[in-house]
Amino acid sequence: MTDADGTNRSVGPGLLRGLSGKVLALTIVFVMLGEVLIFLPSIANFRIQWLKGRVAQAEIAALAAEAAPDQILSSDLRSEILKGAGVLVVSLTRGERRQLILRSEGDHMIDASYDLRHTMWVQAILDAFTTMAQREDRVIGVVDKPPNMSGDLIEIALLEEPLRDAMWGYGFNILVLSIVLSLIVAGLVFAALNVVLVRPMQRITRNMLSFRQNPEDASRVMVPSKRRDEIGLAERQLHDMQSELASMLQQKSRLAALGLAAAKVSHDLRNMLSSAHLISDRLTMVEDPTVQRFAPKLIASLDRAISFLTETLKFGRAEEAPPMRETLRLRDLADDVIDAAVVQASRRVVLFNNVPDNIHVDADREQMNRVLTNLLRNAIQAVESQQDEDTAAAEGQVTIRSWREGSVVMIEIRDNGPGIPERVRPRLFEAFQSAAKSGGVGLGLAICSELVRAHGGEIRLHSSGPDGTAFHVAVPDSVAELRAGRRGERQRTAARS
Repeated sequence: MTDADGTNRSVGPGLLRGLSGKVLALTIVFVMLGEVLIFLPSIANFRIQWLKGRVAQAEIAALAAEAAPDQILSSDLRSEILKGAGVLVVSLTRGERRQLILRSEGDHMIDASYDLRHTMWVQAILDAFTTMAQREDRVIGVVDKPPNMSGDLIEIALLEEPLRDAMWGYGFNILVLSIVLSLIVAGLVFAALNVVLVRPMQRITRNMLSFRQNPEDASRVMVPSKRRDEIGLAERQLHDMQSELASMLQQKSRLAALGLAAAKVSHDLRNMLSSAHLISDRLTMVEDPTVQRFAPKLIASLDRAISFLTETLKFGRAEEAPPMRETLRLRDLADDVIDAAVVQASRRVVLFNNVPDNIHVDADREQMNRVLTNLLRNAIQAVESQQDEDTAAAEGQVTIRSWREGSVVMIEIRDNGPGIPERVRPRLFEAFQSAAKSGGVGLGLAICSELVRAHGGEIRLHSSGPDGTAFHVAVPDSVAELRAGRRGERQRTAARS
């Protein structure tokens, strides 16, 4: 059976194999187990009390026999008294004198004797099951203290069959009571667990099946209840996981669409830039000093753009090519980045290159140029946005500086802009999660992070607040093999003679 939302409701185990059936079965089993544990001492106690009842009746019969004239009883009266007491032989011990009070006709051999004065529960349970398991009609002897204190000790002999029948009847009643009780308790526990546990789990299962069919549909995300127990915690965690997964899938879809659009745009843009490159070559023939200064940089920028677009179309993927590392003078690279950015910057923004002359970085020139360009443009845009909102704001400043920490080159890009909002910082380096200004797509920092990680380095937000923002980029030197030779492996075992 399939619902309107496409969820297959018939998916899942039946009642007996499902959680409900297992809960019901386990409840019945545990209740029956509890009844068995109660039954063991109960049947042992029933046997002891039954025998003590026979002892009390035998004592009364003995006292009646002693009260007869000259203690002489007819055989019929003696038989009636013994039959009423349910015993075969009764004897009393007073002091050191043991007296046989009543005895039935015939010889009776005692098959087993039991002393009720000293009862151990483990032994009593074993004796009870021994009695119930007997197939023969045994004669047993019982020793106990007289309930009415008519002597020091009373001994009786009786047939075991009535005791065995009484114990089986008691056991059957206990069994019926246990079954009825287990069904009642199991039904109540099942109803409670079905409401508290089973139904919420079925709801979670149905939601997972529904979400699986279309993870990008936000309407299928789990709506958690207000419960504060483990089920409520599972619902909230499932809601968070599904929300993050749906957001991630939507982001991947946007990336796929952007990649397709970028491939189409790159194809046409490469042709346009190639034409611009041909035209810019003619600028080198102009003798104007300013043109001679900027024309090589313009041509270099066009070369980088054409090369990047060509690689994008060639590989058809968003991953960056491995860095082709070389030793670069970082100040010259920073000058190139500033020269390209200063053309687009406002006159109220001043760019500073505070990189020392002796700092060299081991990196890919083009990729490091893209990293610094993205960070520099973000800083310029942040300063300009503040100036657009407040015309009386101070003059904008963006500074690039660097220093070395062992084998790691640290680069800092600092501005005096308004700072990055707190809500944006946790996902600052994720694609489409932040944008420097309205109309941006939020890819600049994600690209920077990917390029720096390819160098084995790290980019992080060092500080941000009303006084400005600073990003730190750490670029480690690549590990070089110092010696290319190989050591011999054979060990010398004997000296040359």
